[in-house]
Amino acid sequence: MGFWVFMLVMDLLIPITMVAFGTYFLKKAPREINSAFGYRTAMSMKNRDTWEFAHRHCGRVWQACGLILAPASVIPILFVLGGSDDAVGTVGGIVCAVQLAVLIGSVLPTERALRRAFDENGERRGDGG
Repeated sequence: MGFWVFMLVMDLLIPITMVAFGTYFLKKAPREINSAFGYRTAMSMKNRDTWEFAHRHCGRVWQACGLILAPASVIPILFVLGGSDDAVGTVGGIVCAVQLAVLIGSVLPTERALRRAFDENGERRGDGG
């Protein structure tokens, strides 16, 4: 049972982190454009406008994904409640892999939104994106 609780907590870390940072990024982007903290891609770091836009967009994506992933992560773990450590570890690992794919995949809609709203130099497009 102890390992099951451990895996449940571990599998909730990514969704909770996504919701927390998503909420933070929606309210404000990191003050400085930097290479250490925040949504950091070549496009998002072009200027202050792209930096703030990327953080708002990524914040929305992370909030939504985290809120969906949290209950979706608990359900598979419930199926192995009382199961062997091997079963719990396998299911927990699969859940974590899916969460990581969603976390990494969140770059795609954010980059798409940046490219719709800004040209390659980081200037806003006429249609406003």
